[in-house]
Amino acid sequence: MADPTELSLAEASRLIAAKKLSPVALTEACLARIDALDWQLDSFVTLTAERARADAKAAETAIMADGPVSPLHGIPYCLKDIFNTAGIRTTAQSKLLADNVPAQDSVCQAKLAAAGGVLLGKTATWEFAHGGPSWDVLFPPARNPWNRDYSPAGSSSGSGAAIAAGFALATLGTDTGGSIRGPAAACGIAGLKPTYGRVSRCGVIPNCFTHDHAGPLAWTTEDVALLMQVVAGHDPQDPGSANIPVPDYRAALTGDVSGLVIGVPMRWLADELPPKPETSAVFDAALSVFKDMGAEIRDVDLPPLRAYEDAKKIIAVAELFTIHGADLRTRPELFGASLRYRIIAGGLVRAEEYIQAMRARTDLARAMQAAMATVDVMMLPTAEPAGKLEPIDPETLFTKLSYTTAFNVGGNPALSVCCGFAGTGMPFSLQIVGRLFDEPTVLRVGDAYERATPWRDRRPALLARETA
Repeated sequence: MADPTELSLAEASRLIAAKKLSPVALTEACLARIDALDWQLDSFVTLTAERARADAKAAETAIMADGPVSPLHGIPYCLKDIFNTAGIRTTAQSKLLADNVPAQDSVCQAKLAAAGGVLLGKTATWEFAHGGPSWDVLFPPARNPWNRDYSPAGSSSGSGAAIAAGFALATLGTDTGGSIRGPAAACGIAGLKPTYGRVSRCGVIPNCFTHDHAGPLAWTTEDVALLMQVVAGHDPQDPGSANIPVPDYRAALTGDVSGLVIGVPMRWLADELPPKPETSAVFDAALSVFKDMGAEIRDVDLPPLRAYEDAKKIIAVAELFTIHGADLRTRPELFGASLRYRIIAGGLVRAEEYIQAMRARTDLARAMQAAMATVDVMMLPTAEPAGKLEPIDPETLFTKLSYTTAFNVGGNPALSVCCGFAGTGMPFSLQIVGRLFDEPTVLRVGDAYERATPWRDRRPALLARETA
């Protein structure tokens, strides 16, 4: 093959299992690509090249002797730099944690290592997965592989960029209001926010206890399904973890969506957050693909988008202050300005406001589940195509609506997949939302769409560093 870094996780996994692809060769190709190209993206903040080479060699030896222990065996992956990694710096992109080296792996990292994955390193995030993009924190912000002048979105920014650029075949990010789906959308890859409680957050630096989700990003929905098989499951160490059996995600990828009912929140799209004309046209075209495959499209009614946003934001900033308030009081100068602004706002939330927001969240989540009971999945855009990478007024956190936050409030699984490209060259995105713990249907729908469309055949073009 010409370039193994352009393989999907699933393709590489099949070749490794057939002993037609060496994990060592694949890892060296990824490391060489990072070395040649990441200077223009800043997607990695810590590269663990020697660890990766050792992991790859051990994986190759084990596979040659006994075959792979999982589809991830011998696959190079990276982690958002808020997942604890034993003996490897975990900084959350903050000066507060510049020298933080955890003693233990996060549960997700332990599962990936046990599955035989090859850790390439840690990727850029917004500060504590919240404040950004920022230029006054520990590392520069990551950039979008489709055009380095554009944003990869956040906060799993480096993770999204690394996958799109072909630096790694798999990664994990976190999502509190859209931080997996946003980078997946901006970078033209697949990213799943699982159901709340489906994937352990133990050992993940928190942003908002009640809305944080950990989940996979990869080139295809099939790849995401393979990652979910490894990281999903109950964890008694995580108080939000759900003790529900894990299904076979790969087996759900039948390619058949005939008879499925797809709900579209028409009122959100018509009245509250209308997509730009080009985005609307691309979304309608995606719906037409599903109609042609035998699915039914119908309107689904939900409470106002603003109600979901307001409840989440009150809860999130109050919990953000709970997490960071002590450091804000004693060493505020170590925070970037964007995050510092948002933490201060959390200190102004009164107890009654927090409690009322939590009560509202319960009502809104129930309304979400009632609406989802009438359809198999819901669809809407994930976001508008990425814009230029530039500072964002931190108060937009409180004023701007999004297509993603409501599903953190509801806790529902939500997948972003690429559905075309704008005139700027930036990807369009389709968001597929499911019933609680029904990731199999969400993944089936995303995989069927990718099979029926050509978007997975297009990769960003990057320029190697000039040498004398």
